[in-house]
Amino acid sequence: MMWYFATQYMVIVTILNGIGQMKRSLYTIAALFSLCLAAFASEHLTVGQPAPDFELSDQNGQLHSLEDYRDHWVVLYFYPKDQTPGCTTEACEFRDNIFAFREIGAQILGVSLDDVESHQKFAEKYELPFPLLADVEGKAAEAYNVKTRMLGMKVAKRQTFLIDPDGNLAKHYEDVNPSEHSQQVLADLKELGAGTSATP
Repeated sequence: MMWYFATQYMVIVTILNGIGQMKRSLYTIAALFSLCLAAFASEHLTVGQPAPDFELSDQNGQLHSLEDYRDHWVVLYFYPKDQTPGCTTEACEFRDNIFAFREIGAQILGVSLDDVESHQKFAEKYELPFPLLADVEGKAAEAYNVKTRMLGMKVAKRQTFLIDPDGNLAKHYEDVNPSEHSQQVLADLKELGAGTSATP
């Protein structure tokens, strides 16, 4: 009789171990599937395809859409937060090169999830001569796959998109150095042919 119960016990243990391994396998499969979805989401915006449109208010309450800038090159740069060190450096670098961007007919648009009031204070403090768009609901950040969480807050990743005069994505910067980015973008715009048909 003891032998019988011992055998039944071993059968039950084996079954439970099998179930545990199956659960672990399912968790592993689910995790891999999530990673694949994330990779797909981050890669589905490709150079040459139409850039997602948007309609957002700037620091002065004026609405801007991508369609407003058709026939112009657009530097659409997303950044995490107004008044933070890296974001301030990046914005001021674009500010300091604004005449070079205007000379080649390129429009700079900064975007974060901060509101209009925050943008207004940021723009006034650093005399930023270009629109800062308030993507408060994060819809533009989602459309460009740059919405994320940082220290418990929803923010935009620091990434930039060059959009050509036809409204198509021409270049995507996923790795941005705030102190060098403006010069890099300016050089790339010239290489892409920006300014060749710009009117003085």
